[in-house]
Amino acid sequence: MTKDLTSLLPEELEAIFQELGQPRYRAEQLFTWFARGEFSYAAMANLPGALREQLVQEFPSVPLRCLNKQVSAHDGTIKYLWELADGNAVETVVMRYRHGNTVCISSQVGCRQGCAFCASTIGGLVRNLTAGEMLQEVLASERDSGLPLSNIVLMGIGEPLDNYDNVLRFLRLVSHPKGRNLGMRHISLSTCGLTEQFDRLASEGLQLTLSVSLHAPDDETRSRIMPANRGRGVAALMAACGDYAKRTGRRISFEYAMIRDVNDTDRHARLLAQRVRPVGGHVNLIPLNHVEERDFLPSTPQRIRRFVEILEHAGVNVTVRRKLGGDVDASCGQLRRKREQAAGARNS
Repeated sequence: MTKDLTSLLPEELEAIFQELGQPRYRAEQLFTWFARGEFSYAAMANLPGALREQLVQEFPSVPLRCLNKQVSAHDGTIKYLWELADGNAVETVVMRYRHGNTVCISSQVGCRQGCAFCASTIGGLVRNLTAGEMLQEVLASERDSGLPLSNIVLMGIGEPLDNYDNVLRFLRLVSHPKGRNLGMRHISLSTCGLTEQFDRLASEGLQLTLSVSLHAPDDETRSRIMPANRGRGVAALMAACGDYAKRTGRRISFEYAMIRDVNDTDRHARLLAQRVRPVGGHVNLIPLNHVEERDFLPSTPQRIRRFVEILEHAGVNVTVRRKLGGDVDASCGQLRRKREQAAGARNS
């Protein structure tokens, strides 16, 4: 019998409550509380006191605890560092846009992909997040911020397709009609390109947006900054993207961090256009957030403009992501990394 009720769908909760000798409708009551962002049994007033006590004993639910909250004075971006039940921590970011508020959530504690410009992967992968923990990221952020969240991006700490089963369960939970009921077209899943999972994801029939963290159009550059490219290659990745787009009817978004003197030359721009045009995807250029432990610097505004000109001239749909949270630790993994460094200093 699972101990993590927050990761279960209503029909699965019904089976649990049946074993407890409770009516089936209790499952829907509990699921509704979770969907509202309430994970403390004590606050669930429509559940009998004896049942709440039994749930506390047999299925302990530990709500996320906010360890750090940073609010940008420039654009209102909110950065959270949440403590999990086992003492690990992950980051979540709430961003405000004209079209609505977006929450960026983590899918793992740490990451095994080793991207050279990213803070999240320093120290490697600790563990996968459960579906319930990811759901709590969304709902705790919405509750604390007071902002209605209309979009979710899985672009925080971790590689979502490296935690496939839990991520798919989270998507079912957050889109469930009796739960948060968020449409799949309001969800983006970012991957560094684990192409072996693309067919599986396409077969799910989900209308989410697949965002591929490309960051370089050639194997030499991409393998240097993204170890996940080794053994796969850019050509194979783009072919898999094309197949995915055809099967799902969904346009792919290509994320491209602009790194000074690494992937931002005219040659890179021209080759990127050649790669993207056959797929028909959209390129989202991202001014790099500098990470203290890394030597990489963001491209200059002049270089980004030139890169855009080349792509547009080649007929590629391109945008430059508005840089949010510039006065907070907006790059994924930085708050968690600072906490680890502080803990290390205390223990040394």
